[in-house]
Parts: sequence; C-alpha cells; structure tokens
Amino acid sequence: MRKLSSHTPFKLVVLIVSIIIVSLSFVLSISSGQNSIPFRTTIEALIHFDATNTDHIIVTTSRLTRAIIATFIGANLAVAGALMQAMTRNPLAAPDILGVNAGALFFIVLSATFFSVDSLQSYMWIAFLGAAIAGIAVYFLGSLGKDGLSPIKIILAGAAISALFISFTQGLLVIDEQRIQSILFWLAGSVSGRSLDMIVPVLPYMIVALLIALFLGKPVTILLSGEDVAKSLGQRTVLLKVMIGAVVIILAGSSVAVAGSIGFIGLIVPHLVKGIVGPDYRWIIILSALIGASLLLLADVAARFIIAPQEMPIGVMTAFIGTPFFIYIARKGLVKNG
Repeated sequence: MRKLSSHTPFKLVVLIVSIIIVSLSFVLSISSGQNSIPFRTTIEALIHFDATNTDHIIVTTSRLTRAIIATFIGANLAVAGALMQAMTRNPLAAPDILGVNAGALFFIVLSATFFSVDSLQSYMWIAFLGAAIAGIAVYFLGSLGKDGLSPIKIILAGAAISALFISFTQGLLVIDEQRIQSILFWLAGSVSGRSLDMIVPVLPYMIVALLIALFLGKPVTILLSGEDVAKSLGQRTVLLKVMIGAVVIILAGSSVAVAGSIGFIGLIVPHLVKGIVGPDYRWIIILSALIGASLLLLADVAARFIIAPQEMPIGVMTAFIGTPFFIYIARKGLVKNG
C-alpha cells in the first residue's frame, strides 16, 4: 500500500491551491452581480456587518446564501460523480447521466402535481426516494445478460432511465400547466432566489454524506484493484457498494431537492482531479469536493453576465461546459464494451 502515499507533498500543494481557489470563488460569487461590490466591502460585510450599509445587506441577505448553496451543491455532485465512476468502473458515470437526478426530479414533480406537496422537507425525502429508485433501476438493467454489469451497458441503461423519467416529467407538466412556473427552476437547475431555509433542512444530510465519502476513500481505492484483491484484504465489497450507493443517493437527492437538476459537474470534476493526483480516492474525493464547489460557484457567476441583465440558469451553463467534455471522453474511447 506504499504506492497510495506517493507524491504526497505535491498532493498537499494541490489541496492548498484548491482551498485557495474555492475561497476566492466564494468571495467572487458574493461580490459579483448587477450591483458589483468590491472585495474589501464583501469581506467587511462578512466580518463586521453594518446594518446601515446597503452593500452589506445585499451580501448577507441574498448573495451569501446563494454562494453557500452553490458551494455545497457543487461539492455534492462532484463527489457523487467520483464515487459512481469508481463503483461502476465507468468514466462517464455521473448522477445526471445515469438518471439519478432525473428520477429525483420526476418524483418531486409527481408529488407536487398529484399530492400538492410544497414543502422542502417533503421534497427532500421524495428526492431521496426518486434518486434511489432510478439508481437501482439503472444498476439492475445494466446487470442483465450473461456478461453482467459492464460500462457500456450501464451507460445505455442510464440513458434509457433518464429519458423515461424526463418524458414522464414533461408529461406531468403538460397535464398541470399552472404548476409549470413554480417547478420550472427545478427543470433547468438554479441556485438563484434560494433562501437559507431551503438548504438548512438538508444540510446535515449533505455534511454527513460528504464526511462518510471521505472515509470511503481508502476502501474505494482498494476496490478498484479488483474485488478478489479487496476481499483478500478483508474488505466487505457488497457492504462497501451499498454504502457508496447510499452516499450517492443522499448527495444527489439533496442537491436536486434544493437546486434542481444541474448536470455535468459530477462528470467533469473527477476526471480533472484524477488527471492531477492519480487514482487515489483518498485525495480524489476531497479534491473533487473543493473543485466541484469552485466550478459551480464560477459557473453561477458567469450565468449572471452571459445574458445580462437577465440570468441564465446555471444548469444551462454547466451543460455548455460539460457537453464537449462528454463528447471528448466518448471519442477517446474511455468507455469499453463489457
């Protein structure tokens, strides 16, 4: 296991740089918008709040909450993507690509349309349920056949389940057109207009899931050496996969409950991190969380200016970045048939 500890000084430097980047991205997110606020004023608002200062009020009442939500959602999706890629051994695995986000979103729309559910606490549990059902369905379909689970089969299963849930969601919105506006931000994915009350109920679940993911780093790295090797080292591979699945469901489900369906963060970030620090998941998970948070914060900043004075949904921004990346990975032949 010495190999897992190689290049630690370099990885520590990467970790420190990542922390600096996410910190700067966080401050940039708070200071940027239609009313630009200087960095110094932003820091003062966070450290020495002045209730008579308009800029301080803007920072603390709207932009700070938005930045906090973007930070956690970005970290959640990136870590979920990293774990999914490890568990399925598929470089194209991510919550949105394998239908987990689509399942969570469909069940939210279903509950709102037929049962008039409108509380975030209820949406949180419904999103968890939808994410779980979608994930299990994809894993089951991808395992059918004599060859069992394979990267190409799980991608096809994910595409099918995702298309199915998206079609159902669109059908429900056609049935209840009056609800389209109230549910529209979940379809595109957004962190704007959210209050702190929207993330507080799910925040404990997010934090616990992220902490568990950090502790899964070493077992996941060993698992990638092969199930036989992992079992010979005393690892309970079935239990590990169940834990990974539960963490992914919590991270993806809570993210959809708060911000809707935001794609490609879980696909892009793990690849960037692996390219920098290699296959050690003890580093991949924590760096994915930091870089995922930074990427979503910066995407949110860009979304405010692309079509100013209006804002572009952040889900559109991440799709704009992620689609070429998805095509690049596919063209490189990183997905190998069974």
